[in-house]
Amino acid sequence: MSLEHAILVSLLEQPASGYELARRFDRSIGRFWTATHQQIYRVLRQMARNDRITGVEVGQDGLPDKTIWSVTPAGRAALVDWLHAPVRPEAVRHELAVKIRGAAFDDPAGRGTLVAEVERYRADHETVLAGYLAGERRDFGSVAPDARAALQHVVLRGGIAYERMVLAWLDDVLATLRDLDPDPERPAA
Repeated sequence: MSLEHAILVSLLEQPASGYELARRFDRSIGRFWTATHQQIYRVLRQMARNDRITGVEVGQDGLPDKTIWSVTPAGRAALVDWLHAPVRPEAVRHELAVKIRGAAFDDPAGRGTLVAEVERYRADHETVLAGYLAGERRDFGSVAPDARAALQHVVLRGGIAYERMVLAWLDDVLATLRDLDPDPERPAA
C-alpha cells in the first residue's frame, strides 16, 4: 500500500484540505498508515500532477486561502485497481520485540529499564484503546450503518481487537520479565 491509496480513501470519504487530511491521519488513519504532514503535502502535489485529485481554492477570513482536494475519476480508477490487487503478506518490524529478545544478553539489573519501557509502551496502547472505544461509542451507536459506516466500523473493531491483543501480550511480557528477575522487596503472588 502506498500513502496515495490511504489519501484516496480518506478523500473519497470526505474532501479536505491538506491540513484537514493531516489531522485525519493524526486522529484515525494514522494508526493503520502513518505519514508526516510533509509527506502528505508532497503526495498531494504529486497526485494533483498525475490527475488523481483536483483542488478548489477556498478563501478564508484573516487566513491564507486553502485548497480543498477531491478525487478525480482517474484517482478513483487507480484506487479500484489497487483494491482488486492481491494483498502481500507484510513483514512485521517491531523494535520492542527485538529489545525483549535482546534482554537475555543484558545484565539482569539492567532489565529494569526494559520493564519501565514495556510499562510505558503498555500505557500508550491503553490510551489508544480508550480512544478507539470512545470513538466507537461516539460514531457507531444504535443507528443502522450504511456500507461506508459498516466498513469504517469493522476496521475500528480490528483496531480495538489489535490493541487488546497487544495489551495481553505486554502483560505476558511483564510477567515473564518479573519472573526472570523477581524483586526481593515485592511480596510473592
